Amino acid sequence: MSLRTSELLAATSVQAAPSGIALFLPLILIMVIFYFLMILPAQRRQKKVTDMLKALKTGDKVITNGGIYGTIVGLEDEAVQLRVAEQVKMKVARSAIAGLQAEPPKES
Repeated sequence: MSLRTSELLAATSVQAAPSGIALFLPLILIMVIFYFLMILPAQRRQKKVTDMLKALKTGDKVITNGGIYGTIVGLEDEAVQLRVAEQVKMKVARSAIAGLQAEPPKES
């Protein structure tokens, strides 16, 4: 029995369908790149901030998220007491501390 030309063309033009993983490979690749470029650095930054807030001690010079410079004179679980001027103290949340003040360079 011989195949007709149209059947022969149909039989030879059958293409293999891509597997399920091949369809999602570009999406998976984009998600991996997104994780390494966006999520992982943010997690590292957040860990540094958390460690810094836990390590605060009396006498540290800090700056708040609002731009207020002060020296820590008291510590509580969720708050710190800052001296911002002579005889002026204020209580702020630990989470409001943006970071430690940079030490001015010492002149020799």
